[in-house]
Amino acid sequence: MNRWKTIIVALTVILPAGVLPAVVSPAVAARSAAPLIENGETQPVYSRADALTETVFVEVAGVDSDADGLPDRVAVDIMRPKETDSGTKVPVIMEASPYYAGGNDVPNHVVDLDGSDPAGMEYRRNKFNDLHDEMFGEGFDASRAVAPPFRGYYDNYFVPRGYAIALVENLGSGRATGCPTTGLDNETAGPKAAIDWLNGRARGFDAAGDEVKAGWSTGNVGMIGVSYNGTLPNAVAATGVKGLKAIVPIAAISSWYDYYRANGGVLAPGGYQGEDADVLARYVLTRQNAQQACGALMDRIEKDQDRVTGDYSDFWDRRNYLNDVRKVRAAVFLVHGLNDWNVKTKQAVQWWDALAKRNVPRKIWLHQGAHFNPFSFAGRNAEWLRQLHRWFDFHLYGLRNGIMDEPQADVESGPGQWAQHASWPLPGTRDVRLQLAAGQDGRNGTLGADRPRGRAAVESFVDQSTRGAEQLVENTESTDPNRLAYLSSPLALDARLSGTPEVSVRAAFKGGRSPYLTALLVDYGTDARAYGDVAYGATQVCYGQGVPGDTGCARLAEHVTVTAPYKIITRGWLDVRNRDSAARTELLREDRFYDFRFDLQPGDYVVKAGHRIGVVLISTDRDFTLRLPPGTAVSVDPRASSVTLPLVGGRSAL
Repeated sequence: MNRWKTIIVALTVILPAGVLPAVVSPAVAARSAAPLIENGETQPVYSRADALTETVFVEVAGVDSDADGLPDRVAVDIMRPKETDSGTKVPVIMEASPYYAGGNDVPNHVVDLDGSDPAGMEYRRNKFNDLHDEMFGEGFDASRAVAPPFRGYYDNYFVPRGYAIALVENLGSGRATGCPTTGLDNETAGPKAAIDWLNGRARGFDAAGDEVKAGWSTGNVGMIGVSYNGTLPNAVAATGVKGLKAIVPIAAISSWYDYYRANGGVLAPGGYQGEDADVLARYVLTRQNAQQACGALMDRIEKDQDRVTGDYSDFWDRRNYLNDVRKVRAAVFLVHGLNDWNVKTKQAVQWWDALAKRNVPRKIWLHQGAHFNPFSFAGRNAEWLRQLHRWFDFHLYGLRNGIMDEPQADVESGPGQWAQHASWPLPGTRDVRLQLAAGQDGRNGTLGADRPRGRAAVESFVDQSTRGAEQLVENTESTDPNRLAYLSSPLALDARLSGTPEVSVRAAFKGGRSPYLTALLVDYGTDARAYGDVAYGATQVCYGQGVPGDTGCARLAEHVTVTAPYKIITRGWLDVRNRDSAARTELLREDRFYDFRFDLQPGDYVVKAGHRIGVVLISTDRDFTLRLPPGTAVSVDPRASSVTLPLVGGRSAL
């Protein structure tokens, strides 16, 4: 995951020029034994400068992942209002992370395979070269086994409002013991134990070994985080632990299989070809005596993840939080970038859909960024702050402030174009099936509502792994021997997709080594679009009480737009050997036609009037799939192939 760029991003609210964030004097704060409530919100009456800090080592009962005969422990850094030492009790906002102590130099697996090493077990190149400056700022020492000093916005904004902040250094990292496992239940048990300790159900100790109690805690906990730090709230919520009242998973994983695999195929997180579960586990293994304690487990993860078949297995099933969604009792405020190809949108949508089936209290934000959170989005940060503040006030303080009566979904349909909706997918969305049709007179194929007439026409392309998907989709004026393209007529009206597209392709494979079938959904038409990049402006805004070394201020980001004649809206992948099940590899007979059906990544996207919708079929997707020797010939029967699009307004939208 793009962990170093997104873990700590300032939550901001714009103040007039020259106005500094309000700082309540210690004298005023001392008189405020209980939180001050106005307009349904907690007010900043406590002093961030006078806040108390402590580190507690919480015992994870029943878990000994490093097999040293002792229960694992996590390190918990706590900041709380000083009034909590005089009887005031406060709830806790928690971020659990394996990244606080930095990371190790770990290379990725080889993905350009020649057949002699089918698992790609050789290693090459280091993806973490520029990690630490981006993640923690210049001067961070990755070898230092301590947590950074409450960076980010949680302390500046929420401590003055009567919250404690708890940063949990997760198993196998920094000062914790145990071993990381990339999503296994021992990792989940770490922050869960911290919640148990806050509720008097687990043991905690100070650095001297003396037992410590959390008598200042109300027991109500909210978890928040980005990427891995957002995945842990999903995992902990799926245990049903008492005391966890609300979570805010941002760019988070709900099933680790869908992070490193897709429909039976080995797949990379966008931008990190060759990363896998073992690479990530080794990266976050920053505890003392790491190799001695966890080396054998790291080797077992590398073997069991199976880069040969890509099949769904017990290894991945144990890392699938959807299996336990029925246990979720915490309210969920889900946030995801519509241009996030690292933690892809399926992770958010399948979690959202599963929560909806169980009527879990929830909200969702979908934005045009990539692996990013909305804290620093110019023009929207104040609204994010308002909703997040009220979310925690409602669920952790019990304030009836109306947040759960507001529209459920905030969606950014274009750069800076936000709107609120009653639910997501947007109301009125219907699945619309469009038929592929073979091209005539040497032209590309067509995409339309009706099945083509006349005799069947089979079309073919030859796989290659040297050209990326963007190169293969860009030329619509002529055919291409390495792909098939099917384009709609220009749209008469704007068409909005909201949900998960699906393709059905009848195809035959011959020769070559690639087992992949990739479908690309493309918006053809020149326009200025967001692709996920952001740029930080020069204006500094302040969001909370500042202290020396931590101003409580930050710069805001805006979308970077690019004008181009097309954009790949979404894409999907299938290992055709897994045509019937992601858990079962079945060889194909050459030249025999099979029906392949698979999903594309979900999204919310507007195709403007005058543009055309395209479906492009390729085999190897250079930026995501393994790259096997070229030469696989793929024949497609368009008459038996289609794409199903979730369109707001259904067929009338076209």
